[in-house]
Amino acid sequence: MTRPRTTRLRRPLLAGTTIVAALAVTAGLVAAASEPAKAATKPRLSLIAATTSLTLTSWKEDPGVHLDLGTYLTAEGTPLELKVTRKSYKDPVTITQTVYEGGTAKAKKLPGGTVKDFSGLPGFVRITVTDKAGKKVLSRAEDFCPNNASGRVRPDAPATSKYPESCPTNPFTLGSVWGVEKGWAANTYGGSYSEPVQLGAGKYTAKVEVAKKYRDLFGIADKPATVKLTVEERSFEDEPMSRSAAAGEHAGHGAAHDAPTAHAGHGPGHAPTPAQAAAPVTSGAGPTYNVGHGPLTAAPPALPWALKKEQAVRSTRVGDASGQTDGSRRAPALRPLSKRPAGKPSVPDVPKPDLRSLPAYGIVVSDGEQDVPGKDYLAFSANVWNAGPAQLVVDGFRSPGKAKMDAYQYFYDAEGKQVGYTPTGTMEWDPRPGHMHWHFTDFASYRLLKADKKEAVRSGKEAFCLANTDAIDYTVKNANWHPYNTDLATACGEENSISVREVLDVGSGDTYSQDLPGQSFDITGVPNGTYYIQVLANPEKRLKETDLDNNSALRKIVLGGKPGKRTVTVPPHDLVNAG
Repeated sequence: MTRPRTTRLRRPLLAGTTIVAALAVTAGLVAAASEPAKAATKPRLSLIAATTSLTLTSWKEDPGVHLDLGTYLTAEGTPLELKVTRKSYKDPVTITQTVYEGGTAKAKKLPGGTVKDFSGLPGFVRITVTDKAGKKVLSRAEDFCPNNASGRVRPDAPATSKYPESCPTNPFTLGSVWGVEKGWAANTYGGSYSEPVQLGAGKYTAKVEVAKKYRDLFGIADKPATVKLTVEERSFEDEPMSRSAAAGEHAGHGAAHDAPTAHAGHGPGHAPTPAQAAAPVTSGAGPTYNVGHGPLTAAPPALPWALKKEQAVRSTRVGDASGQTDGSRRAPALRPLSKRPAGKPSVPDVPKPDLRSLPAYGIVVSDGEQDVPGKDYLAFSANVWNAGPAQLVVDGFRSPGKAKMDAYQYFYDAEGKQVGYTPTGTMEWDPRPGHMHWHFTDFASYRLLKADKKEAVRSGKEAFCLANTDAIDYTVKNANWHPYNTDLATACGEENSISVREVLDVGSGDTYSQDLPGQSFDITGVPNGTYYIQVLANPEKRLKETDLDNNSALRKIVLGGKPGKRTVTVPPHDLVNAG
């Protein structure tokens, strides 16, 4: 299941600079609008092929080839920029394109039903494969996530792409931005979201063409790309390489489709969802797989780091010190600060974060993998996100010899200058296998409520290491399209750390999978009936926010079955049918 990808650029996590970066990203539209008017008011898009011939390998022990044919969509004149939003979970997903009239950026609404979710443009291209006799042996559609920034197509193109690195797949995403930077190319293949196809050894011709509705919509010429294919069959036993290396032979295309996911200490993370397995491809979720503990079958796809560790994680169990048992990561220590905060704590009148909770999802009943007869646990995934307009920045400071750190929330002005801070609780070291980092206490809490909204069970998990695992709404003010710690290499510290910094960026959320005993709800003695899973951000109201009245989200469930064989039914949440 692994797929190689380019290494994500790393940069120092300095709150001031990242806030400025976030402002710069959202200001990009304004900057573009100030440029002199170009000949074209919308991008000139082309489908190109990097090569006219390609050799693919089908391994005898794992037959099938990935149809990554090196076909790309390029943009010239102006970027292809699309904004995908929904007003609420009661409203359908809509899409607009940014076009330019006289140098001014304007939003052009695209037809209703163009998209159904936030994972990309459904059925964007069709791949047709014929054998050497001209007989059609395969025809399949591929969805297209523009956010993969595969590379520049000319040397004078912008040095970097301003668009996000993936298309979000969290079922409760509210807004996303997709784009192909001018002078850049985005691979049209679905990458790890596309199942391999069965082609025997031999010669083939593959034709890739953009679907007519998208050609008409975006003004793309009807010029299919043709690639001559040679399929070779080989065996792992005959090759001086490991199976994992062989499996990664189809090179992928940068960060295409790699969606942020649940992370360290948060449970197993999101499992890969090969959504484009069959033709024609739809935008719905496909089969899912569990990474680590807990049968969370409804969670969205995982980051490459999680996929690469999947087999190792599966082979470990809680208490096995040899490995990460629940998808967590061990982050490097932050460089020690020279001193504690100086001066008197203050809460200045500047923009602050706005923490909001998403409804729970990935809801299943399990035995907690403890194999205790008669025990039932309700496992689920939960996300708290930051609607902005400012980052949540929390630093922990440790007095020599102390077991806990004192935590402070920091505040910044519009230029990114630190202008104040205030105490906000503590951070504690979690030594358990699969954690082994510093947790910020009382960030969120989870409760199982009765039908009358009174508490029935509370999760023991309330301390977290913050990371930007999911892009929830990149259309909000000051959203950072390139948050630092989506790859989970956050400054969550080591046991001997003197200080740490944890950040939740604007537009991003942090998902925890509550699947282990102590995190999930023990429902062994809970009667059948209707309940609500409550996800509550900032439960003690220690963090300073712009709004404290939108921190709770409820998800209705119905428990049934018998002890040891409990069941859970999860009704749709408005238009979102993701159990």
